[in-house]
Amino acid sequence: MTPLADLRAAWTFLTVVGKGSGPTPGAMGWFPVVGALVGGTVGLVWWGASELWPPFVAATLAVTADLVLTGGLHHDGLADSADGLLPHLPRARRLVVMREPDVGAFGLLALVVVVLLRVGALASIEVRPLVLAGLWCASRTAMAVLARAVPYARAEGGLASAFLGGSPVAVGATGTLLTAVLLVPEGTIAVLVAAVALVAGAGAVAVLAHRRLGGVTGDVLGAAGVVGETLALVALAARW
Repeated sequence: MTPLADLRAAWTFLTVVGKGSGPTPGAMGWFPVVGALVGGTVGLVWWGASELWPPFVAATLAVTADLVLTGGLHHDGLADSADGLLPHLPRARRLVVMREPDVGAFGLLALVVVVLLRVGALASIEVRPLVLAGLWCASRTAMAVLARAVPYARAEGGLASAFLGGSPVAVGATGTLLTAVLLVPEGTIAVLVAAVALVAGAGAVAVLAHRRLGGVTGDVLGAAGVVGETLALVALAARW
């Protein structure tokens, strides 16, 4: 496929805007770019809403915009991953649970905690749209790197398996460079710590999945991105 087709495939997979032909291996390389665009859009909503409403309302609207633009794709992965990874279950049963359409107690609690933390963190910090663009770029970079670097847990394959193939080095380097371009102008200790927290959070989810599933799934990749973003926002909201 052409680069433009791969970009379109990445955009239509990660957002609800447009209609694509389905995931492709080349699309994974465009995840950082799409992440930056999504984060930038959410940041603009946050900025615009802050001009009209108090911080809590503006933060809630920004989180809502993120959910609407992505169709809740990664949050759904978070819920499924929490239900499959956190309870005491045999490995085979974990994968079955993660494919079931209903949300269990662990998944519901994970969603509530994450949404509350995201709203609370955004309501507590200065409005900085470029920071969201950088962090969302970093989270999609983490997803792409993990997808290419960690084994896929389902022997029969799944939706995310269509993205697999290629080296994690190229997408990792591209995503890191783009993240740096977006975050360096906002360079503070808090932003640096937030970036580190994002990588640590995404990595921790992948390590847990590898131990309990033998690898990652599409749900795990989504969970890694959401957890990483959320920890980054919490780090930004700390009293530095």
